[in-house]
Amino acid sequence: MNDYSPPDLQRSIQQSLQDIALQMGRPLDDVAAARLYQESNDLLNHISYESLTLARVAGTLLVYQMQKTEVEELEWFRSQVQQCADDEEVEELIESIHRTDAL
Repeated sequence: MNDYSPPDLQRSIQQSLQDIALQMGRPLDDVAAARLYQESNDLLNHISYESLTLARVAGTLLVYQMQKTEVEELEWFRSQVQQCADDEEVEELIESIHRTDAL
């Protein structure tokens, strides 16, 4: 599945989230990064997934948070992830969001 042990994976994803947040000019503390990681993990707990999918879900949640997205849109994303049957569907969902945002 991946080359990381769970603690290493969590640290790696949380560090990436903090790096992205810093690049966006909105630093993210350790607690907030851990919260995003855990939420992403919880959203995906019904399927088998790759570490990249987990990182992409966490990154999407981070962007929603940084952009102060409406609560309804965030809830929609969460419910869509929970309805996905596998990580491929999650990836397609994230790709479709990015295509829509680019329009």
